[in-house]
Amino acid sequence: MCQHGRGRSKESDYQLQLREKQKLRTMYGVLERQFRRYYEMANRQSGITGENLLRLLESRLDNVIWRSGFAATRPQARQLVNHGHFRVNGHKVDIPSFQLKTGDAVTVKERSRELIIIRHAIDTIGHPIPEWLSVDADERKVTVTGAPNRAQIDTAINEQMIVELYSK
Repeated sequence: MCQHGRGRSKESDYQLQLREKQKLRTMYGVLERQFRRYYEMANRQSGITGENLLRLLESRLDNVIWRSGFAATRPQARQLVNHGHFRVNGHKVDIPSFQLKTGDAVTVKERSRELIIIRHAIDTIGHPIPEWLSVDADERKVTVTGAPNRAQIDTAINEQMIVELYSK
C-alpha cells in the first residue's frame, strides 16, 4: 500500500509561522504586499513589533466600521467604505485602509443613515464593541478614543510567529 503526501507528521516552524501570517491576512482582507508594508511600518515604530502590527490593522477604517457594528462583516465594511458611505472628521473617505488616529470621528453619510444593511448590522451586532471606540448608534457615529492595546484585540493570533517569519 502506497501513501502519498508529506513524509513528516510534525509541522515545521516555517509552516506554523506562515499559517499565522495567512490567518491574519485573511482576517483583515489584506494582500501580501500591503501586509508586508504594515509589517515594515510596525517594525519602525517603537515598542513590540507584533503588537504594533495588530494596532495598525485594527486602526484601519474598514475594521473600525466592523468593530463599531455598522457592518456585519469586515468584507461588508470594506464595501460600504468603498462605496463612500462614511465620513472621517467631516470628509468623505472611500479608502478601506485609511488609518484612523485617536480623536477621529467616523460618521455615516446623511443619505446612507437608513440603509437597510447598516440598520440591520447595528440591530444584530454579534460581537462586543471594544473599549477604544465610542459608538453612538442613534447618531451613526463612532469616535476613536484611544489606540487599541493587545489585551483589547480579541484575535486568536500569535503575532510573535509573524515577526519571526519576517525577521529571517
